[in-house]
Amino acid sequence: SQLRRQDRTLALLVNRIFWNPSFERAVQKTGSFHSLVYLVWFVCLAGVTLTCHERYLMISVDQFFTGENLHFEAVDENGAHAITKEHAARCGYSVRFMHLNNKVQLRASYLSCHTECKVTPFYSTHRVTHALNKTCSPSLPWSLREVTCEVNYMEVSVKSEITCPSSPEKNDWDNLKLAHSPSADWQVTFQRGGEQLPPASLKTARHSDYVFDLTHGRLMFRTPYGQPHSFIACNVPVVQLDGVPVEVVHATLFSRQSWLVLLIDLITAEYSTDEAVLDEGYMSWETPDVMYPGLHTTNLSFSLSADLMTPEEAEAKGFIAEKHNNTVGISVPYDAEGGYRKSVVSGDLFEFYTYDLYTEQLSVDEDGIETRLRTLRTMSTPLLTRALLDENRTVVEEQRFTLYLGDIPQDLKLVWVELNRQRFEVPLNSSSISVDEVVHPNDTHGLVLKVPFNNSPSFVFFQFTVENIEYKLDINYTLMVTPERELYHHRTSFMAVVPDLAPPQFKVSCSESSITFKLDHKPSSYKWAFTVDSEPLTVDLATRKGLVMVNDSRALQLDVPLLSHGYNYSLQGFLGTFEIQVRDQETYQVQSSTVKTCPFFTNELLVCSPAMWMIAVVDLTLAVASGGVPSQMTLRHQRCVPKEADGTRALFMFPVNDCSSFVKVKNINTAQNVFSGFDSKTQLQVCDDACLFSRVILQCTYPVSSLYRLFSTVTLESDTPGVGRIIHTSQMETGTNELTCRSNRCT
Repeated sequence: SQLRRQDRTLALLVNRIFWNPSFERAVQKTGSFHSLVYLVWFVCLAGVTLTCHERYLMISVDQFFTGENLHFEAVDENGAHAITKEHAARCGYSVRFMHLNNKVQLRASYLSCHTECKVTPFYSTHRVTHALNKTCSPSLPWSLREVTCEVNYMEVSVKSEITCPSSPEKNDWDNLKLAHSPSADWQVTFQRGGEQLPPASLKTARHSDYVFDLTHGRLMFRTPYGQPHSFIACNVPVVQLDGVPVEVVHATLFSRQSWLVLLIDLITAEYSTDEAVLDEGYMSWETPDVMYPGLHTTNLSFSLSADLMTPEEAEAKGFIAEKHNNTVGISVPYDAEGGYRKSVVSGDLFEFYTYDLYTEQLSVDEDGIETRLRTLRTMSTPLLTRALLDENRTVVEEQRFTLYLGDIPQDLKLVWVELNRQRFEVPLNSSSISVDEVVHPNDTHGLVLKVPFNNSPSFVFFQFTVENIEYKLDINYTLMVTPERELYHHRTSFMAVVPDLAPPQFKVSCSESSITFKLDHKPSSYKWAFTVDSEPLTVDLATRKGLVMVNDSRALQLDVPLLSHGYNYSLQGFLGTFEIQVRDQETYQVQSSTVKTCPFFTNELLVCSPAMWMIAVVDLTLAVASGGVPSQMTLRHQRCVPKEADGTRALFMFPVNDCSSFVKVKNINTAQNVFSGFDSKTQLQVCDDACLFSRVILQCTYPVSSLYRLFSTVTLESDTPGVGRIIHTSQMETGTNELTCRSNRCT
């Protein structure tokens, strides 16, 4: 945190110095040059980079750090000089506001007005002093003649070949420095379209923004574009340009001294004033093959950065350079590496690409004298339609839409998505839908949207056909172009068709204590309703009937415990049968059913169903030993005979208030109308009076709180099953012996 506070303090100080028009006074207040260097070091860490190239220094400033009202000032021994538009073109600077990457770029020629030059035996060392300080040492030797065509000015320099042997260390062009004084006799004359214009002094020429200067050993001429003495020609007398328009300035310096006339031709030309043309995915630009008569080109290199490539290297990266008569055509792929792209919203989504095309042409004359021509050209494509990629990656078995939106440029981000007009802000606050980003190496990204077919609330429209379910999802992606915050709405729709609408079939298995029904959900499962005894199979129904039900997004599972309501009972080893019906959701007609019968092994059981029925399998071994026949046994009422019987057991099914059963209510509190429970008892008579008398008492107990119809109708009903007991008694006519619940399946 202490470091951050120091950074903020330094940032404020640097900002004040960097923005102060009187930069010289601010530097003086720092006390020394070393203070300035320290501040510059900090600025570089905060978004300012200084890069030395072969013929210029480039300063790149991130506007995120400096703000938008940025300007530059050049500092020399005479003070600070604001680099305005006019001053930049006159003095060898170019300033570009690169909105595509939010940066400001300044290029300063090594021959600019405020550059200090030093010489070493091997190369020139240029100390460029601006608001930022940088020393550059270009490794490329200077040619005899060098021409630079910048974005806002043209510059030509020639090396001095006239020296005085008696004073080799003295600059023999010192007289030219007198050009700014009234006594100077150096003059300049311009030629325009074959017309020789009247001569003028260098001072007069400077007032017209023509700059003649002398660096160490080089005579330099610089002019902005569109000057009165320039002209555009398709067939200039100095060279045939094969119809490519160029802007040319032809200046001649002359001086009469000591009976010697010095004539210096300075011809500079902007290679081509034509705009680049977009052609089948390429930006094409034509330039003359040679600029000066008597020369022939020996090498042409170019790139979209300062690192020039040979034609072979450029071809490997997709560039095309072709020569046609006296012109060279350069074609650049519009998405080539090194360019900048930007998204634009104008009703639809568009994009354009911008490139800084650097070209260097080396030409020689018959004596091997080299001319180096450098061009820095900014090319931009027109607005191009940017299409996003929509892919339907849905797998219907996953019961959801899986949709992909791809080819999204880096400067677009998702802010919200609408699903059938329901808006969801990003990041999504939903457990059912999701949006995941996928980043690609080609500077694009994609979005994977997942939406379930069925949800609550539903985001998906669906309809049933004869054979299919059709799901439809209308999507509106809202993307924002940064940093402009322009919104682009990408609308699309998707369909998913789910075939095979045959009624589903449950998987059923038997265990020692239950029957298990399981159904894996499919998209078509939602067309069907499931019932047990004509009642909808719900969690509430399962609770009331003592069933165990789990229904999630993957499957429905129903466990039917032994003795649950809904079983069909028989004596054949005791077979339990349970049925689930499948109905059409719209018509509610039964389309199919799943019935499962499982064998359960027990001698006795007693089921007290919620419907107030008693289902009993009774062991009559004692009665059989006394001569009784199970099939002839009856309940208290003789019409209540077994449903089934074998050699030792009998199956009875009857309502609790039938067959002469006793219904007893305990602990009735009339004032409070509270019922604690009641017992329903019946007994089996297994022998006549001459035999050993044997009784079996069947007893079901229900909690009163679960009863919702009691005595109001003939039929009794309960919310929950009852608890039963089978009581065996055997006695002579004179005694009683009660045996309670010999079976452990008395429920």
